[in-house]
Amino acid sequence: MAISWNRWTRKLHRWGAVVTCLPLLLVIGSGLLLQVKKQSSWVQPATVKGVGKVPEVQWERLLQSVVEVPQSEVSSWDDIDRVDVRPGKGIAKVQCENRWEIQIDLQTSEVRAVNYRRSDLIESLHDGSFFSDVAKLWVFFPNGLILLGLWFTGAYLWWLPLGVKRRKKLKRQSSRKVNPLP
Repeated sequence: MAISWNRWTRKLHRWGAVVTCLPLLLVIGSGLLLQVKKQSSWVQPATVKGVGKVPEVQWERLLQSVVEVPQSEVSSWDDIDRVDVRPGKGIAKVQCENRWEIQIDLQTSEVRAVNYRRSDLIESLHDGSFFSDVAKLWVFFPNGLILLGLWFTGAYLWWLPLGVKRRKKLKRQSSRKVNPLP
């Protein structure tokens, strides 16, 4: 029994679309939000500018400034996820474990901005790590492979009618050359 590539490709394409619909919807939605993260302060807070461009604040004074912000829920360095130092803007962006971002002036240690940062959460949804490493590797990675397969089967299904039309056209042209009209 011969394999019907057309039927097999259509079935693979249809079922691949069904399997990937929910994870793909999550990846597309989060990807769209990440595309505009610099333009949307809802996703990622805008970076404010500090007084100067030379960092003068000691690390302990930086920590003290963050501890004074109630939303940060910080009592030690263990409660801080990372510190992004921007000397060119004179600011340190302290990202707390609870996703709050405190921007501190690098010269005066003054708190310049306190915002909730959603971009890291959206990134973890985008790559599947929000759910677990197991979901990332066993749901989102295979989803990407299926999506790649959908691209190939979709390209084949798009190209198929064009190939049929081209063959028919060539066949007509060759039959005209063999049997010219009287």
